[in-house]
Amino acid sequence: MKFLKKLRLAYGDMKLSSKFTLVLMITATIPVIMMAGFFYGRLYDMVVSYTIRQEQDTSAQTAPYVEELVQKVIDAHDGIAEQKFFQTLFHQPVNSPFQMFLETDSAKDFQAYAKDLVSSDLITGIQIYMDFPPQSVRLFTDDLTKDYFSPMSKARGTYWYGIFQGTNQSSLFCPEFYLGEREKESYGDMAYITSTTFYYQGEARQAYIALYTSSSHLNNMLKDNLTIDGSVSYIINERNAIVASSDESLSGIYLLNYETIEDSFMSSNNFIERDILDTKVYAGFYNIKQPGWFMVTVLPSGPLIAQSNGIMVQYVLMYLGFLICALFLAHFMARSITNRISSVIHQMSKVRKGTLSPMASPVYHDEIGDLIDTYNYMTRKMDQLMEEQAKAAEELRIAEFHSLQAQINPHFLYNTMDMINWLAQQGRTDEVSNAVQSLSRFYKLTLSRKQNMSTIAQEAEHVSIYLQIQNMRYHDSISFISDIPDELLEYSIPKLTLQPIIENSVLHGILETADKSGTIVLTGWIEDNDIVLLISDDGVGITPEKLSTILSGSGNSTSGGTNIAIYNTHRRLQILYGSDYGLTYSSEPGRGTEVEIRIPAKKETA
Repeated sequence: MKFLKKLRLAYGDMKLSSKFTLVLMITATIPVIMMAGFFYGRLYDMVVSYTIRQEQDTSAQTAPYVEELVQKVIDAHDGIAEQKFFQTLFHQPVNSPFQMFLETDSAKDFQAYAKDLVSSDLITGIQIYMDFPPQSVRLFTDDLTKDYFSPMSKARGTYWYGIFQGTNQSSLFCPEFYLGEREKESYGDMAYITSTTFYYQGEARQAYIALYTSSSHLNNMLKDNLTIDGSVSYIINERNAIVASSDESLSGIYLLNYETIEDSFMSSNNFIERDILDTKVYAGFYNIKQPGWFMVTVLPSGPLIAQSNGIMVQYVLMYLGFLICALFLAHFMARSITNRISSVIHQMSKVRKGTLSPMASPVYHDEIGDLIDTYNYMTRKMDQLMEEQAKAAEELRIAEFHSLQAQINPHFLYNTMDMINWLAQQGRTDEVSNAVQSLSRFYKLTLSRKQNMSTIAQEAEHVSIYLQIQNMRYHDSISFISDIPDELLEYSIPKLTLQPIIENSVLHGILETADKSGTIVLTGWIEDNDIVLLISDDGVGITPEKLSTILSGSGNSTSGGTNIAIYNTHRRLQILYGSDYGLTYSSEPGRGTEVEIRIPAKKETA
């Protein structure tokens, strides 16, 4: 009941246009969803049946190509066996060690025929293994035959040799693992091998004729046999060995027993359903008659489900297109009904962005007209309150600026008077007089105008006078270079901006060096409608820990009064110009410090 109550309240709070749209969506969507759910279960069966038929058709087209490839290998073998040289060796009793046959034209014809076969795309190697001592026969060393005849010792130890020895088979198609490493490296990873005998010095001896080829021919055929991703096609022989595969890893996972395939082939429509590793798969078979192989195609249910889902997605996208058209129609109808309310809502939304603009007086004085009148009254009152708030904020900003500047002036005066007092105690009356005159000139410049702004030229003179006073105390140990371009001198800058920074450079930079001497450089330039002033010194620098707090206002109690002045100067510039302006400190301990002052490029008005 609580859920229904919340649902009813949510519906009641919706906009009228949304309510119209929601009703239309429910009316158009629910029947379609019910139909989609009804047909989805049947859609999967339809996709499976269609895909199986498609795979059967593809396998029926691929199998003849496989058989044709096999037959070409067999034909190549038969061509070797029909050569006169081969007939002489294997079908006539021989008592001599074959030397006489190597000097015949038939031996040359055999070599030419074998070369033509090996140079073709299909046959990659030919080997005839013969069972007698290699040192007694020139077949294994003569230039005409050494590439095609090998002693039986090179065949022993291979898997296919064991099969021939243990069975009565006279021919064998060998997949990759039947062959030895020498064969795979030198000739090919698949072979057609036949067994035969020959008579030498009255004794029957064993021989094997091996024609090598590449499994890539079959692998490519099997890859072309697939129609969906995730499926695999492979060829299996009667010994449950995979002859070729479109994907070795998948064929290992979905490997079916030869007897199972043979039984299923005889009793089903060339397709069975199995569960392999908790995965439902559909396996189809096609018999390759010549070697007695089966071509197996395995279709996991996952891709079939994905395919059926893809069809459903297409259906959903088509329906969404229809639904979008319906939404546009519903929106148009709702707008025609709620246009006046929407105009009030649109005007009120501008308030969130800070725009207070009243609406035109309503023509009709119904509920919506009263709402417009109320909104206009509210807008006028809010605009009045915002103006009062802005005025109060500006007064507060100016008061804070004055407060910050007031903290700087006594600080400078205190340090200067302390220095004059020290000179007086030393009895240096002339220097006291010069210092008082300089201080008088300094404050004359500072207090010459009531405004809080000065020019860069005046500020540069201020710091020059300040450094003259400091050099009186520290024996001219501070060098000052002012390199400000003339075109910047008339731009305005808040009073007492440079002096606290120069003072910090003197007291905490230069005077803390070993020889208590150094240089301060003042320069500047215009950058993107801003003025950038750079003050650099070659003092002791600032540690990273102090550097991170110098402009934050923290740690001033342990850093000296100049840090307070630095923070106040930075804060004062940000109050005047915004957070993009103020001071930026960079320092390398032992090398010096640079302070960048960024202010807007404005000239003082009369």
